[in-house]
Amino acid sequence: MIDMAARATSSGTISFGLVSIPVKFYTAASSEQASFNMLHKKCGGRVKQQYICPTDNNEVVERTDMVKGYEYARGQYVQFTDEEIKALEAERSNSIEIAEFVPIESVDFVQVEKTYYLGPDKGGDKAYRLLSESMTKKEMVAVGRWASRGKEQLVLIRPYGKDGIILHQLYYATEVRAFDEIDTGATFKFSDKEHELAEKLIEQLSTESFEPEKYSDSYSQRVDTAVQQKVEGKEITIAPEAPKAQIIDLFEALKKSLSNTGKADNGTSQGEAPIRPPKKTAPKADKSDAKKTRAKG
Repeated sequence: MIDMAARATSSGTISFGLVSIPVKFYTAASSEQASFNMLHKKCGGRVKQQYICPTDNNEVVERTDMVKGYEYARGQYVQFTDEEIKALEAERSNSIEIAEFVPIESVDFVQVEKTYYLGPDKGGDKAYRLLSESMTKKEMVAVGRWASRGKEQLVLIRPYGKDGIILHQLYYATEVRAFDEIDTGATFKFSDKEHELAEKLIEQLSTESFEPEKYSDSYSQRVDTAVQQKVEGKEITIAPEAPKAQIIDLFEALKKSLSNTGKADNGTSQGEAPIRPPKKTAPKADKSDAKKTRAKG
């Protein structure tokens, strides 16, 4: 978890109407996944990355000999100097101009790219708190533009926690793939029993709230253990994964899932009748056997 006692990464101003709120930016989350470096297998030394120009006999190109280019057609580029690129950048004011307030339920959070905690800067406490409480009461969030690092970022500002404010840096609509492009497979009509079993499984696995501290990165933990074992000269030991049962029938899969939760008997709660799969039709008797039976009679 990020230690919120850390210093702010930057500062800025939230503006709407004639109101200006000085704020500080804090990193909300950062990845702590295990990462590896590339080493030379022969000597174990860490290798360095180089840029090669295939057009000029695979010559190694130093950074001082590079220029930035934009590919306007396949294999064709226009070059830009650092001064030309700087002239295209937005003013580095670090200001956040609120354009509108919208209902929070109208926001699709698939657009969220990055998140920052915002805290009040000197003199901004009262306005900061008023904005947070007002958005909470109206169930609205603010949409605006953030002039940062020479670019205009689309952002969403919303109340967070008891009386805080959080900022989401968003992808623009043109950067988000439409879900209509995704193949969601065939359509099905489920039986009442299948719906009932699925809903009971959801109920049995439900909790009152999401508690992220219950979950940890097991991969990073395994890497840390393996690294420690290697440092100590021990042989790495990894427990084999248990084979997973292959259940093809959806009805049987739901029943088995319910029984594995161990929270109810036969997938029922007190006072309810147990759910049973549809009765199987008994196999028809062989006609020749029937004739033999009548003959004996």
